[in-house]
Amino acid sequence: MNKLKAGIVGCGKISSIYLQNLSANPALEVAACADLNVARARASAEEYGIPKACTLAELLADPAIDIVVNLTIPSAHAEVCLQALEAGKHIYVEKPLAITWEEGRAILAKAAEKGRLVGSVPDTFLGGGIQTCIKLIEDGWIGVPVAASAFMIGRGHEHWHPDPEFYYAKGGGPMFDMGPYYLTTLVAMLGPIRRVTGSGYLVLAAHDNQPA
Repeated sequence: MNKLKAGIVGCGKISSIYLQNLSANPALEVAACADLNVARARASAEEYGIPKACTLAELLADPAIDIVVNLTIPSAHAEVCLQALEAGKHIYVEKPLAITWEEGRAILAKAAEKGRLVGSVPDTFLGGGIQTCIKLIEDGWIGVPVAASAFMIGRGHEHWHPDPEFYYAKGGGPMFDMGPYYLTTLVAMLGPIRRVTGSGYLVLAAHDNQPA
């Protein structure tokens, strides 16, 4: 069986779990990795036995690369995806697909033009827990669902992520970074979305626990 050759773009925090899982996939070979910090790409290549560490331009110019796995920060997702598609690569990108509706549509249009496939995180709805819930709903164990809610509770990325700045920039935050998990799960269980409403607030006056 001929393996698909993947190129990783972005060798930050999230890349380690990708490299572990992709290295164990018999249908795929991680053939190259790239990062703005090429030294970080070299470190990943050495740790996971990847034959090539390079710049983004070098990775996209490599005809052996079939699919680009885009693990960059959200604000760079669309730019990297469009470049990869233009270079004739399939893409799989971390969430969100893009940070604007227009960018997302542009990615899908370019993929259609080039005859390439687009995949995006999250795929967690394929896991055993959510699939069990879907089965229970389909078999009528809880009757007909009429409503659902989802919550995220956490102290913030700065408590665990080595480079948390992206989370507080445009395209980050709980809506864009964590929201896709909940929305994808709800769609998988209950069907397509007709209308979306979202809200959030930033707590500044921590001394008196009053939201700003």
